[in-house]
Amino acid sequence: MKHVLRVALLFAAAAGLSLAQAQVQRVGAYAPPSGVVHTAFESPAATGVVLVGPGKGLGSAPPAPQRRFFPAGLTPAQMHAWFEKHRPAPTEATDPPRPAPLPPPFPELGPAERAAEQTAMGDAPAARLVASFDGLGYGFPGQHPEPARRRGALDLSLAVGPKQVVEIINSQMAVFDKQGKLLYGAVPTNTIFAGFGGRCATTNNGDAVVRYDQLAHRWLFVMPIFSRPQGQPKGDFGMCYAVSTSANALGTYYRYEFRRPYFPDYPRPAVWPDGYYVPTSSGDGVIQKMDCVAQRARMLKGEPAQEQCVLIDGVSFLNNTDVDGPTPPPAGEANILMADGGTQLKNIYDSSVLYWFKVHVDWKNFRKTTVSRGHQLAVAPYHFLCNGQLSNCVPQLNSKTYLDSQGDKLMQRLVYRRWDGHQSILAEHSVDTAAHAGGVDWYEFRLDRQGDPALYQQGIYAPDDHYRWMASMDMDKFGDIGIGYSYGGPDVYPGQRFAARRAGDPPGKLTMRETVLAQGGAAQTGSNRWEDYTTMAMDPSDDCTFWYVGDYLKPGAPASTTRIGAFRLPGCR
Repeated sequence: MKHVLRVALLFAAAAGLSLAQAQVQRVGAYAPPSGVVHTAFESPAATGVVLVGPGKGLGSAPPAPQRRFFPAGLTPAQMHAWFEKHRPAPTEATDPPRPAPLPPPFPELGPAERAAEQTAMGDAPAARLVASFDGLGYGFPGQHPEPARRRGALDLSLAVGPKQVVEIINSQMAVFDKQGKLLYGAVPTNTIFAGFGGRCATTNNGDAVVRYDQLAHRWLFVMPIFSRPQGQPKGDFGMCYAVSTSANALGTYYRYEFRRPYFPDYPRPAVWPDGYYVPTSSGDGVIQKMDCVAQRARMLKGEPAQEQCVLIDGVSFLNNTDVDGPTPPPAGEANILMADGGTQLKNIYDSSVLYWFKVHVDWKNFRKTTVSRGHQLAVAPYHFLCNGQLSNCVPQLNSKTYLDSQGDKLMQRLVYRRWDGHQSILAEHSVDTAAHAGGVDWYEFRLDRQGDPALYQQGIYAPDDHYRWMASMDMDKFGDIGIGYSYGGPDVYPGQRFAARRAGDPPGKLTMRETVLAQGGAAQTGSNRWEDYTTMAMDPSDDCTFWYVGDYLKPGAPASTTRIGAFRLPGCR
């Protein structure tokens, strides 16, 4: 049976107008041959862009950042001229030199690192696997196979609603029920912008991401525009948003396009009451990140909306806190923005801190939007796995191809949970281990009375001399933590596993044995790129079923397939 995404159209561009000036003009309604009714609006919206930099202040006593504000009321030509004048560095993504040999040398780890490592698997029974099915990737019906042959299923995004599971890889999307039945797809991701017009409808880039907003029971799609407008070498890039009007992923959507002056690579959308936060990178060859906030309250209603952005130089890949569960943060609580230490492009692969910022957005006056200076969080020392991204050190059985680890960044998502007595934030990244392999370095932070994060527990999961890397984690309504990750080594093909702990277990330990989601059946040889990220999401129907997606290769397959799995810990019903 064919299913059609029904869409409602709304366009919002950064046109330099104040919100009071923005006029909503009903263009009209029509019924295309499919019988789907499209209602089109045109609504230019204001954008206030705050530039913060230069980012030299990430040391122990960073100075207050200098801010330059993008003035409102400019024409598009004036806006382009202003951005060109203030552009600090080239923003196009380039292929940087590989930062390490094959494989890179491993540092000798000190006592503090060894003390943080968990060198034995937990002895509690493994989490129960309650759903497991193949998702997008090589061999999926209706999916164009060439991207998978060339590079593998790189950008893995997963979201779960009350009845549906939505997956995106690269530039393809599909919708499943929770038993794995295909409901829709595979189709190009920009299908959700069909008929919308502009670059969102005509451009289908990779790096699109899907989230389920548990506070509003809506789906959120974010898709970057990596190319400038045709014939405009100095024109803007863009970011496309689609916000559903209900909890049905196959229902109607409000759609927006915002122009971006900087290359919007690697978007990581996060849900917060005052906005949809989307940090991005200006490219692999520059140490420059942008954190943008879209006006969630208006987008949920399909009204004209703004997007505000802040540019941060000299910091690694950023993640904003992303709400899980039905309880929002306290009213007015600032969003926390985090990055790991080290700087791969400066050959700094070791650190013993993470960095964090507070972001507060003001929708009445963007000049009152604030980003705090960078603060440090002391953690156990770590070394980037493989010395960072676009390198290769993870071995595979029967192959001379070593895989990339994306070891220079905190992986998605930066999960936020609010309880009666505290607020928790979860983070993780891939690090070298004492066994000269790869481990998952994971953290739980708790916010103090000022809303500042402090380390509550940390663990480096490295129970043997195999590689565990590129993880994603979550926390259920009981405070239990689950982590999914890639698993591999010189004597095994790469696959996917899951480990967990109960809320009352000893801190820093994953006490439950591993659950195998996907046992690899072949090595990836066409490319060293192995899924730029994985995704863990919480099921809103019970708030305790963990959903995860990761790559594996079937026996004889030339490229990877994704495997989607759901896990439950004791007590989850």
